[in-house]
Amino acid sequence: QVQLVESGGGLVQAGASLRLSCAASGLTFSSYAMAWFRQAPGKEREFVAGISRIYGSTNYADSVKGRFTISRDIAKNAVDLQMNSLKADDTADYYCAAGKFGGLAIRSKEYEYWGQGTQVTVSS
Repeated sequence: QVQLVESGGGLVQAGASLRLSCAASGLTFSSYAMAWFRQAPGKEREFVAGISRIYGSTNYADSVKGRFTISRDIAKNAVDLQMNSLKADDTADYYCAAGKFGGLAIRSKEYEYWGQGTQVTVSS
């Protein structure tokens, strides 16, 4: 079955960096767009960053543009999220998602498969 397993979360101070990784299995990785979403306590899940399956195009939420970078390694079936200049507002559970479509999407309902999440806490 399809599995998405996130890793790399943790507790850091504001201004620090973290790199999240998502390992995918049970699917043809190159056929899926990938994305990272996050959900802070008491808030709805929100889009963070996405990468398309064909050309590797990327898009980002305005709140993370210039600080976060999404990348994928098709040979390793993995997608990473490099997070720099972290802020307290970035504190959330971060989820990896996969969707079988050709472009980019920011709505969670477009994505079929989800990981269990990894927690990121940024202290101010």
